[in-house]
Amino acid sequence: MTSVWENLTVDAQDPSRLARWWAEALGYQVVSEKPDEVEIRRASDQLPGIVFVPVTHPKGAKNRLHIDLRPTDQEAEVERLVDMGARHVDVGQGDEVGWTVLADPEGNEFCVLRPRG
Repeated sequence: MTSVWENLTVDAQDPSRLARWWAEALGYQVVSEKPDEVEIRRASDQLPGIVFVPVTHPKGAKNRLHIDLRPTDQEAEVERLVDMGARHVDVGQGDEVGWTVLADPEGNEFCVLRPRG
């Protein structure tokens, strides 16, 4: 027996705002919005989704799980995401790596990778 990946859950102080930020960043859409969760997906019938749930406390430490994005133009994508409210963060990655580490508006780290090839 195996399992199907249904969604990734993200704690958020403002789930609606953060879900909309990630929906814009990924080209996803909000498929469900309830007081206790907001879900985004590429399409309403396509899994996995990302679910944002409310928490009262701010993020405290580096994420142990994060999303990697691989755009066709890393520099342009980093600029776009920063213009949307992401910020550069240092998690000890050094200068000579093939990715840029950013944090979303609530401080959740994610990586923007170089294009393949």
